[in-house]
Amino acid sequence: MSTWPVPSALDATTQIFPLLTDAQINRVRNIGKIRNVKRDEVLFEPGDTGVPFFVILSGAMEIVQPGLDNERVITQHHPGAFTGEITMISGQRCLVRGRVTEAGEFLEVSPEDFRSLIGRDAELSEIFLRAFILRRIALITRGGGNLILMGSRHSADTLRLREFLGRNAHPVNYVDLDTDKASQELLDRFHVKVSEIPVIICGVTTRRVMRNPSNQELADCLGFNSSIDQTQTRDVIIVGAGPSGLAAAVYAASEGLDALVIENDAPGGQAGSSSKIENYLGFPTGVSGQELAARAITQAQKFGAKMLVGHRVVKLDCERRPYQLVLDNGSPLAARSVIISTGAQYKKPEIENLRKFEGLGVYYGATYIESQLCEDQDVVVVGGGNSAGQAAVYLSQTAHRVFMLVRGAELSGTMSRYLIRRIAEHPKIELLCRTELIALAGEGQLERVSWIDRNSGETSTHNVCHVFMMTGASPRTAWLNGCLAMDDKGFILTGRDLETPADALHSFSWPLRRAPYMLETSLPNVFAVGDVRSGNVKRVASAVGEGAIAVHLVHRALAEI
Repeated sequence: MSTWPVPSALDATTQIFPLLTDAQINRVRNIGKIRNVKRDEVLFEPGDTGVPFFVILSGAMEIVQPGLDNERVITQHHPGAFTGEITMISGQRCLVRGRVTEAGEFLEVSPEDFRSLIGRDAELSEIFLRAFILRRIALITRGGGNLILMGSRHSADTLRLREFLGRNAHPVNYVDLDTDKASQELLDRFHVKVSEIPVIICGVTTRRVMRNPSNQELADCLGFNSSIDQTQTRDVIIVGAGPSGLAAAVYAASEGLDALVIENDAPGGQAGSSSKIENYLGFPTGVSGQELAARAITQAQKFGAKMLVGHRVVKLDCERRPYQLVLDNGSPLAARSVIISTGAQYKKPEIENLRKFEGLGVYYGATYIESQLCEDQDVVVVGGGNSAGQAAVYLSQTAHRVFMLVRGAELSGTMSRYLIRRIAEHPKIELLCRTELIALAGEGQLERVSWIDRNSGETSTHNVCHVFMMTGASPRTAWLNGCLAMDDKGFILTGRDLETPADALHSFSWPLRRAPYMLETSLPNVFAVGDVRSGNVKRVASAVGEGAIAVHLVHRALAEI
């Protein structure tokens, strides 16, 4: 058995493993029951669902991380300590094993009663949530969790899976087949060929082997959606978990609405891939998009919102009431109201070989994973907006040099002033305005790029292996064609914008005597917020505000039913 470092002084400082006072324990006691436990009794295992919350009154227990051949001790719990991490809030499957090491009395609380407790007791909610978040971070940092990913930096699907797990804050033990000397033994053990990578061992106890799974297959294997009742008619279904969708989830759930969020990939949207957002209210030192999204998810789930991850909505049935949203697996979901927050995606320039190099040198987000791939190398960032500027500054921390290619003559019209100044003063960033990427080349992976300077007409080729595409935005609205009124670029019209062009509201047969509310679409009780909406501001703060306003309008619309 191997042991994780268990820093006692650090635990007290960071409050990963705080001890409850007698008064706090008595408040938990009101909703729990006493359970007599015996030495070596296992209270929960990785993969379990509906795991109770325990407070140790007497005796002791250990939390361990099972491995393929041994287990690692995460911590020892003694009287006053409590169990759990973020799965207690999300309802997803347990990641660790809890085993009694000394007989005694434990206070046991059901998951439902526990979530009710944190919804009404502010002090305990703060203690528990802080500890749960820090414990999850510790699992991620130490490569814990119930999952092994074997892959290669030369595999686009390895990058896809690592990003999916990382942005969903799921711990993973990553085995780099390019550098790990013992990797072949691991491949042989599970009868895996190198051609089949990336490979997931989903659950080190069940040891299910998945060869290059889709994000949906991985989400289902990990039980991301195991607590979702898909037969239930919801007050509101929120499609998309960017800043606007997450804000809507927080406000809807906190105000008593039965809310479900559906996210195809990972929470956060485009903002979730931002390395640091420095102009968002309340974060003077900045916050990463992933951290902001993770906090919002925990906040929404704390109030009872549900999240379905790894599945895509392919159709909105406009004719039925309640509305029917059809998933990519054919399952229908019913809702009395809908908030569309699917956002926008970066436009893909018409460059030969672009698809060939996606994930193999061409990326659409600059996260920690990508930054490590291009350490001490030259990189190209294409785009002139805030996302491109944030990526350039972030990548300059690890890259040798950053070429920033901007099609326009300057940045001032599309980027925040603080980013413009930082880019101009950074010795590692070379800003090239009126410059366009025109060619990508390489064998297997990206090795060379070419761009043209529109001022001089000169074309040049450079040995660059990493390109970050952050150019323009196109709305994710293809699944809504024929259902809602949109502008000429495919963004959803809402509120007063429906009065033009050519009386879009009349064209879509608005059935009510009242006019649509501010964020309401051409369908009653269907709202659009964030980057998917025509006339959006393209700022995280405005997206969050629209999500909150939409919930206010949902209440008004539901009162009319």
